Amino acid sequence: MSSVAFFVIAIAMLAAALAAATMPRLIHAALCFAAAFIGVAALYFWLGAEFVGLVQVFVYVGAVAVLIVFTILLTRRDMETEHGFHWSGALIALLVFAGLLWAILKSSATAVAASPFPGLTVKQIGQLLMTDYIWPLQCLGVVLTAALIGALVIVMEEKR
Repeated sequence: MSSVAFFVIAIAMLAAALAAATMPRLIHAALCFAAAFIGVAALYFWLGAEFVGLVQVFVYVGAVAVLIVFTILLTRRDMETEHGFHWSGALIALLVFAGLLWAILKSSATAVAASPFPGLTVKQIGQLLMTDYIWPLQCLGVVLTAALIGALVIVMEEKR
C-alpha cells in the first residue's frame, strides 16, 4: 500500500509541475505550481516528517505561491500575447534531468544504508529554535522582512 501511495503522490506532483511549466497563462501556471508544492508536502507527510510537511505547506503554499499569484495579479497588464512552446528550454531541462539521474545512479552514497536516526518532535525542534538557534532565527526574520519590504517597494506604483 505504501508504494502505491508514493506513486500516486509522485505522479500527481509531477503532473502539476509539468502543467506549471507548460501552461500558457501565468495565473494557471502559478496555481499548478502551488499544487506541486502540495505534492511535495504530501511526500514529507508520507515519509513521517510532519514538521517539514507543515513548514512546506505554510511557507511554500501559504506564502510563496500566494505571493507569486498576487504578484502576477498586481503586475499583469492587459497585453496577453500568445507565445509558442520553447523546445530549447525543454531540451535543456531534459539534459539536466538526464545528467542528474546519471549522477545519482553512479553515486556510491545510494548503496550505503542510512544509519538510524531518532526522530525529533515538534516540541524538541521548537525548543532548539528558541534556545540554541535563536540568533540565526532572528537574522532570518530580518532578512525575510527586508525582502518583503523590498518587494512592496518594487510593486508599488508611484502616485503623481
